Amino acid sequence: MAVNIHSSAIVSPKAVLGANVTVEAFCLVGPKVQIGDDSVVFHHSTIEGDVEMGDSNEIFPYAMIGGLTHDLKFEGGSPKLKIGSSNVFREYVTAHVATNHDDTTLIGSNNTFLAYSHVAHDCIVGNNLVMSSHAALGGHVQVGDYANIGWGAGVHQFCKVGRHAMVSACSKLVQDVPPFMLADGSPAEVRSINKIGMERFGFQLEEIEAVRMIFKTIYKSNMNRSQAVDKLKDTYSKNDLPLVSEIIEFISNSERGLA
Repeated sequence: MAVNIHSSAIVSPKAVLGANVTVEAFCLVGPKVQIGDDSVVFHHSTIEGDVEMGDSNEIFPYAMIGGLTHDLKFEGGSPKLKIGSSNVFREYVTAHVATNHDDTTLIGSNNTFLAYSHVAHDCIVGNNLVMSSHAALGGHVQVGDYANIGWGAGVHQFCKVGRHAMVSACSKLVQDVPPFMLADGSPAEVRSINKIGMERFGFQLEEIEAVRMIFKTIYKSNMNRSQAVDKLKDTYSKNDLPLVSEIIEFISNSERGLA
């Protein structure tokens, strides 16, 4: 189907728009933008910079996708933002390109970014994230699939949030959150496992209980991190649950330490 561009929208002739793309009134689409099929750019929104988007994305009013990095180390060039398919960027959401020339901020597919949320330069965001209003990811943050970032939460630069983890509303996260854990507070601490999230996704009781025991070993024992990791490796050496190895690997590789 044909592209539908409102007469008041400003769309660069160099922009590449897929089939059945709609660009509503008073939008701006820059010359380095690629938008996949069946996407909708709602009125008063902006897509600029070197941005590649997949299919069926929705950009709501006043969102800014592909804005220039806030990093003061920016020295020019053409940093990028690459976005998957079927994402929802609600009102006033901002998602920035990377800082250095040819580096890329990455956002996967099926994510929902609610109003005023922010994805900074050089972030790597997986799939099926829910990011609530006014939450922000600092530069170089990595977020795994099916994570949940609560209302007003702030995630410090270079932090990592594991798969199926949750950062509660109004939290200030300055260290890493392992997969399947729930962090809360300012500064945020891991308080429990993300039990409700795991149940809703359909994890088995055996898997949930394994995560609970890992939580107790890491956060409720008197062992330091290396001792706890060794204990987990010994305890689960013959365990065939992939999520156990996933958590142990995440903990072992954490550079900022655990929340």
